[in-house]
Amino acid sequence: MSNSILIIAHAPLAHALRQCALHVFPDCDRDVVAVDVQPNLSPDETLATARIAMATLAPRDILVLTDVFGATPCNVAQRLVDGVHSRLIAGVNLPMLLRTVTYRHESLDALVSRAVVGGTQGVLQVAITAPQNQARRKNDQNHYDHQQ
Repeated sequence: MSNSILIIAHAPLAHALRQCALHVFPDCDRDVVAVDVQPNLSPDETLATARIAMATLAPRDILVLTDVFGATPCNVAQRLVDGVHSRLIAGVNLPMLLRTVTYRHESLDALVSRAVVGGTQGVLQVAITAPQNQARRKNDQNHYDHQQ
């Protein structure tokens, strides 16, 4: 049996992340549930909605992913997670989510490790340099070949 993934994030991020996961893994629709935290709802109302979402995933183990540590989604999630059948990670991003969906059949502890590694490895600076800004090599052709 696979683990479930519950995303709790500021609206509309949770549902947007879920849609991205479904785009890549159409078969994960029963394993990934999203709760968007609306700005006009109290934390208690959001908690009630999150409890309903979590109940639909039980009795499986659940990895809860939230966007920002210390914000309402994370605070609500902390009240949900029991530490035995569920774990909580703050700082969700798409690479983290895709990693968790990929390995959702592993143990919950292994899934937590994979999620954190996937989330951090998915963040990197990409250097893009235009050809005219690159250093010329000794045997390069005419300096103006790239211009037309």
